[in-house]
Amino acid sequence: MATKANMATAGRRSLLIIVVVMAGLILLNLVTFVDAYPETKVADPGCCSDRTLAKDFSAFYVGAWRLLNDPSNVYTPGAVADGGPAIVGPQPEGYKYLPSFLFMVVPLLAVGYQQALTAFDVFQFLLLPLVALLVYRLVGEKGLAATVVVAVIALLQPSPLPHWSLSASYYWQWAEGQSKVLETFVVLLGLYLGKAGRPAASGAVLALSAFDPRFTLLALPLFVTYSRGRLRPALLSLGAVSLATNAALLYPGVGSGFARMLISTGLTTPLYYYALIPLLTIAALTVVNAREVAAAFRRQSILTGSTPGEGLDTEHGGPLGPRLRRHRLARGGDGLRDRPGAGAA
Repeated sequence: MATKANMATAGRRSLLIIVVVMAGLILLNLVTFVDAYPETKVADPGCCSDRTLAKDFSAFYVGAWRLLNDPSNVYTPGAVADGGPAIVGPQPEGYKYLPSFLFMVVPLLAVGYQQALTAFDVFQFLLLPLVALLVYRLVGEKGLAATVVVAVIALLQPSPLPHWSLSASYYWQWAEGQSKVLETFVVLLGLYLGKAGRPAASGAVLALSAFDPRFTLLALPLFVTYSRGRLRPALLSLGAVSLATNAALLYPGVGSGFARMLISTGLTTPLYYYALIPLLTIAALTVVNAREVAAAFRRQSILTGSTPGEGLDTEHGGPLGPRLRRHRLARGGDGLRDRPGAGAA
């Protein structure tokens, strides 16, 4: 009894530490958010260019407007004389994601460009407590140290650099009005639903993260791991929702524009600072779950959906093949009668 009480006390203490750490990380991120806010209002070279550019959010905002009003120019870089919305900067950034993301941005067209950028940043900041909760749900069982490490990576990625506040990744996420917090949240939610035994919902949610397929592809080993035993409905849902949400590619000009963008600039786009938010979060989860991921990709687990060890012939050290199964059934049902001391029930 005393041991159980001590374990319960230790568990509560660990949970309290995790909550305090996560809350502290979000507060530090708020400092970064406030520091980055003035940068959202100016056109400048940003983090990685030598010419004046509009913010990345301009690609989303103008792309969403074009999807509704001028779909053949969704992937046309720069300004187009189609009566599109005004932005801060010489011309909008080129849109480089799948069209599914633009449907998420369409509601922001109800307000002006600058207000929409701020609203998008605020919305994503409010997702951080949910990101923290999903990290705990996915990693909490791995212990205090693993949970804290993944939380630091997902919620702050501290990298104080001159003029870039406490985190270069998050400073440019907020300054550019980027989408990487939303993407991280959707990926984690999809993985959690798989772990919770809801494969169809897991696949559908993960499909919503595929507007930037790089990180969805990186998360696939975890997706397979958490969906093990229920992989078929998860994959069917992933494929169906991906196709449905990107049906705009069938519209004349949209699909061909996407192909031209992919060939000209899409495949060569570098990983900017904000891309490290989903990249390092998914990588950390993969490392923490390395043993489970390896087990999920063993031939026995993938083909049968069983956990490692299920369906194994412990006497002969290998999988129970059809011939051996029939042999045992012929000799006594499930083979228990062959074992010393195993009598009839």
